[in-house]
Parts: sequence; C-alpha cells; structure tokens
Amino acid sequence: MKSYMLGVDIGTTSTKAVLFDRQGNAVKQSSIEYPLNVPEPGAAEQDPDEILEAVKQSIRTVMKESSIDPKDLKVVSFSAAMHSLIAINQEGKPLTPSITWADQRSALYAEQIKAQTGLDLYKRTGTPIHPMSPLTNILWIKTDRPEVFEQTDRFIGIKEYVFHAFFKEYVIDHSIASATGMFNLHTLDWDEEALNILGIGPEKLSRIVPTTTQFKGIEPALAEELGLDEQVVFVIGANDGCSANLGVDAVMPGEVAITIGTSGAIRTVTDKPVIDEKGRTFCYALTENHWVIGGPVNNGGMVFRWMRDELCSEEVQEANRQGRDPYDLITEKIDQVPAGSEGLLFHPYLSGERAPSWNANARGSFFGLAIHHHREHMMRAVLEGISMNIHMVMLALEELIGTPKEVRATGGFAHSEVWRQMIADIFGQEVHVPKTVESACLGAAILGMYALGEVEDLSEVKYMVQTETINYPDEEKNTIYNEIMPLYIRLSRMYEQEYDAIVEFQNKYTK
Repeated sequence: MKSYMLGVDIGTTSTKAVLFDRQGNAVKQSSIEYPLNVPEPGAAEQDPDEILEAVKQSIRTVMKESSIDPKDLKVVSFSAAMHSLIAINQEGKPLTPSITWADQRSALYAEQIKAQTGLDLYKRTGTPIHPMSPLTNILWIKTDRPEVFEQTDRFIGIKEYVFHAFFKEYVIDHSIASATGMFNLHTLDWDEEALNILGIGPEKLSRIVPTTTQFKGIEPALAEELGLDEQVVFVIGANDGCSANLGVDAVMPGEVAITIGTSGAIRTVTDKPVIDEKGRTFCYALTENHWVIGGPVNNGGMVFRWMRDELCSEEVQEANRQGRDPYDLITEKIDQVPAGSEGLLFHPYLSGERAPSWNANARGSFFGLAIHHHREHMMRAVLEGISMNIHMVMLALEELIGTPKEVRATGGFAHSEVWRQMIADIFGQEVHVPKTVESACLGAAILGMYALGEVEDLSEVKYMVQTETINYPDEEKNTIYNEIMPLYIRLSRMYEQEYDAIVEFQNKYTK
C-alpha cells in the first residue's frame, strides 16, 4: 500500500501544496498566487480570506490531479510565512487585513521599543526589534488605530486564521510564535514584559503548541470540498524558514541553508537557543531539540525583479521575441562581466533592511560608478550586492557557530546557475542544490512524518533530500570578492549615518 504526505506552504506571494511519496519525490503540486496590497505608504497587506481560499484550492487541485486514494494520504502538514498579524473581533471576523513582514508603518514604535528595552527583550524572545514583527504592529494599531484595538478580541497570524477555519481553534506553533517578538524562548510561553508593553494579556493571543501537534476530524463537508479523508491527520508545522532548513537537510551542525525568493535568509540549526549579543540574528524554535538561528534580508528576488523592470527593458524585449525567460537572458549578460563588476558596488536596500543592520530606513545605492562602467556592470553589481549582503549575515552567524561545512540552496535563486555560482564564489563554499527547490513544502511534510513517529530523528530523512547539483567556488573570483568585501561592509556602516536624512527628504518630496 502506497502512502503519501502533503506539504502546504502559505507564503507571502503564493500558497504551494506539494504531494510527496515516502521517498521524497514530488508527485503533484499546485501553486496559487495572490497580491500584496499597498493602500498607503509603508503598508504591505493581504486579504486573509483570499489566502484561505488559496490554501483550499491548492489542496483540492493536488488531490484531484494526483488521483490518489485519499485514504493513502497520511498527513497534511503546514509551513507559513512569519510575522503576519490580523486583528480579529469576537465573531472571528478580521478587523484588519493580514499585515505582513514587509509593512513599515510601525517603524517609529520599533525604534521606541528598541531604545527602551530592545536588547533585553531580544535576548528573551530571539526576535530583533523591527517593524516586521507583530509586537511592533500591535503597538502601531493600539496607538494609530485605537478604534480597531478596542474592538479586537484576538491578534493572530495567517496560519492561525487557516487552522481556525479548519478546526475552530486559535492555536499557534512554537516556531511561528517565536517570530512574533512576544514569545519567551526560555519559558516557551508568552513573554510577560512584551505583553505589558502592549497592554494586553495572553487571552488576546492564541494557545501555544509544539510544531508537531496533530489535529483530526475536519468537518465532512470541508473534507469533501478538499478531496480529503475525514480522518486524515493535520500537523500544525513550523514557519517557512525552519521548514526550508528541514527541506534541504540542513539540520546538523555546520550545515547552512540559504534561501532567496522575494526576500532572503540564511539559517542553521542548533540544539539549544543561541542569542547574538549584538542583536543581529534571530533564534526560532523548531522542536524541543532543534533551534533555527540566522538572519533574514528584505532585499532578495524583489530587487532582481526591480532591476529587470527598470534596467533591462532591452533584455525583456529580446527574450519575448525569442520565447525565453527574461531572467535567463539577463544572467547570461551578467556572466560576461568580471567578478566585482570592475569596482562597482551596490547596496540593495530598496525596502529598508532586516539583518544585519535591522534598519527600516536603509536605502539602496551604487558606489564606484565610473565612465568605464556600462549597464551590464550595474546588472551584475545588483546581483552581487544582494549576495554580498547575505554574506554579511553569514559573517555574523560565523561568530556564533564557526565556519559552515556546507551551504545548501533553496528558493527561486536556486534555479539560476549564474546566481548559485556567484554565491559559491563570494562565500568560498560549495553550494549544494537539492532535487526539489520547494524545500518549505518538503520540510513541512518531513515534520509531519516526525510528528506521526514515522521517523525517530529529523536527520534520518537524508534519503528524501538528494543533492542534484553542486557549485564549486572559483578560487580566483573568491580572491576578488574577499578583497572587495571589507569595502562593502565599511560603506554599509558609513551610510547608516545618513539613512534617516534621505528618508526624511524622500517622505517630504515623494508623491
């Protein structure tokens, strides 16, 4: 008898559902996209009901198109983007859209908390103080939207919204909770001081459960709608970062996962909470024996897309004529420019930045632009800038865990041979790419198996995550990047002094 696992990843731009067999092979998958809405400056919101419907549709599509017997599906397990926030009234109706990690409207309150108790709070919660977090966004709602705050029965995230629709309970897993800025890593409960800052009690938040918590017995009508057996086991799962590490088999000491999608992150797993005394990295709970530390960056694939739209109209038109993906043509041209872009540097902070600076006012810049530079140099510098910024996070991480043994790639960038090679050259490390780049879905499925007792240890599932390709660092290019990297870091620190001034100017004159 065959058995299958369904991993569902509720992402920022889409929900993906992937059906896996016991060997980790993707049998069928579905992806449903939805927009990120910007109704006012600094906002980044989504419709929670639109996302809920995407979750249902992706599951329904996979079950229908795979034609498997629903009784052969052993588990449905979830991954979800971190930091989302929805205010809910007593009837369970949203009073706000889903406020995402990209929302910047709580920047002022993040700075206030940081000045008052930021480092101490970070050391207990593992979440750097930043407008991405529900902590600062609840304070923004309380101060700037008091009428919403007064009507709010509960503050939840998008995965909680989905699970409530399925099981009529408000529950939050350790992994998502530890990304809120309100979860104490040491007590595994809501942090009293964080709640005092907001003036709320734990009854305003969801019940906290381990990532392996199981749920059974969805309503018959919903089971029929989704194409599922009524008794299939649901596992609440983890956040997308933790899930991605599982999905690329980066769970042992020295194994590091780099994810670049819309945003980006670099993460590794430890057996206990690890906090950076300088406050540069996060620490999130996965299981009682697995803690994910690392740093997220705002500016990943979204900056590459900006470059495509603003600098590469010629390549887009040519690709359309040839019936090719514009990114393939762009990276071909990038690959013809020498490493280091002949002395042109790009800091990719087009939407503020999280790690390592945690500065919502950070802004992007080209440095070193000279008469010998052409558009292709700028194109390569953009890709190098994204990669070097992630390397800055890796350097901070190395202070905590030492030099990694192996780097594993996941996310959209893993499709690009040129970008993977660039990461290998900048990091001076081999970059391993697994056979499936839908690592968050596979990680969710693996965690589901672990919850059911199908595997005793997460490291046992190496057979499910097979390496497809390896990019080896080019020694000559690595030497060039090692020479220019200190300048890149010094400039990023120098610019820190002027970000507030340029943002004030932008806010004054940008319509």
